[in-house]
Amino acid sequence: MPNPTNIVLYDGECALCTFQMKLLTWLDWCNVVTLVPIADPRTPVLAPTLTAEAMQAAIHCIARDGRIYRGARCLRFVGMRMPLLVPMALVLWIPGVIVIAEWIYQWISRNRYILSRVFGCKEACAIMPQRRQMTPPAPKP
Repeated sequence: MPNPTNIVLYDGECALCTFQMKLLTWLDWCNVVTLVPIADPRTPVLAPTLTAEAMQAAIHCIARDGRIYRGARCLRFVGMRMPLLVPMALVLWIPGVIVIAEWIYQWISRNRYILSRVFGCKEACAIMPQRRQMTPPAPKP
């Protein structure tokens, strides 16, 4: 059975990731994604095919149809569903750009805890609280 929204799995322990997800909630006017930290107890049920190592390595989106998008491809998939992110997502469809975007994404992901010290949540999270969104229903056994 398809999910009611696309589910984005992210590292809730990373200040940079948390800030980006808070920003994403404000850009998600149409409620197309539900954000779930990878430490959430529902994660193994939502993404039984993803290992803990894979989830630590990159952001993932579980599409409503069950397909899984990782890293820059996740950002492209989500971006095509949010009006303000469509221009960025369209750039990622230019031939060859996604390969470069994946390389950049992997570098940022590997260094996210170091980058969090500079670009993390800090005072910005207090200014920009996460917008309330629908939570996905618990999957049926």
